[in-house]
Amino acid sequence: MNEELLMNTIKDTTSDNYKLELFYELSPDLLCIAGYDGFFKRINPAVSNLLGYTSEELYSRPINDFVYSGDKDLTSRMRQELTKNKPLYNFENRYVTKSGEIVWLSWTSFPVPEDQVIFAIAKNVTHKKRQEEDRNALLANLTQINKDLTQLSYTTSHDLRSPVNNMLSLFALMDTSKINDAETLKFLEMLKLTGEKLRSTLNGYVDVLSRQNRLNVDMEELDIREVLEGVLSSVNLLVQTSQAVVNIDLSELESVHFNRACLESIFLNLITNSIKYARPGHAPVIAVRSEKGEGVVRLIIADNGLGFDMEKVKDKIFGLHQKFHNHIDSKGIGLYIVQNQVTSLGGSIAVTSKVNEGTEFVITLKR
Repeated sequence: MNEELLMNTIKDTTSDNYKLELFYELSPDLLCIAGYDGFFKRINPAVSNLLGYTSEELYSRPINDFVYSGDKDLTSRMRQELTKNKPLYNFENRYVTKSGEIVWLSWTSFPVPEDQVIFAIAKNVTHKKRQEEDRNALLANLTQINKDLTQLSYTTSHDLRSPVNNMLSLFALMDTSKINDAETLKFLEMLKLTGEKLRSTLNGYVDVLSRQNRLNVDMEELDIREVLEGVLSSVNLLVQTSQAVVNIDLSELESVHFNRACLESIFLNLITNSIKYARPGHAPVIAVRSEKGEGVVRLIIADNGLGFDMEKVKDKIFGLHQKFHNHIDSKGIGLYIVQNQVTSLGGSIAVTSKVNEGTEFVITLKR
């Protein structure tokens, strides 16, 4: 090899080594070489930067000294597997920084038995772990809320049946032949029909809730008008006294595959809300219509009531105990129940609204 070629080869080799060294020093990931004896042999600056120790401190103490106490045994076992020439992929454990903070690292490690060393690279996944913890805590909280609401619904439905049955028993004992006023007789008949509908509804709720642990909820093809008119019949007095007008257009879609008790509850909550939150001095006008889309069906319930400021309520509208109007009977539960019933059966619900212009709910279900 002539002198010029030799010099070029030396330059190329030196340049490659320099680039590799630069990559090692600048990498944001934690790069290290560890010995089978459990000590660091070489680390890049990212290790010191994250853990807060100097390189000398990290080299002078066993690696397990920096591992979180709860992960020491598992980390030692994994290191033993590496010394048996078994690579390690995506192993997560916790380290404790010099300031006492706990960080999560995800390791990929390869042993080199002939040199008795392990090459390893780690990513800081602390942020991801904290997000997972927050999500799990939220899910646990929501699960408990749903459990509590289910129990409340069961207890309420069960306990209300007794006074309703007593009321219907009184109607049975009443001798209406002694009542001569036609209007009084009409109201009594309406009260009786309302009581019977309430008893039927409560019995249905208890039956559904008593089977809450079943994997599948009973689904059937429902005549939308039949279900809707049954709900309107149960709140007939409320509709009449409020002078509400209910416009129904089911020309595009007359039936839907859904759970009967849930559909009744959805109609009941949304219609009574429309009446409850009517604008003062304006009779409630409620429109119920159906639509067919590509692979989906939609039920739309709209009114001309008080409405919401969507910029203010945003995603709170279906939250538990969220109240947006100072109504004496407002509990902030109805819309939460509606949203849960729709989504638990694979559907979705959207809302648009303007203050003093009304609200529209669009329930989308798979066909």
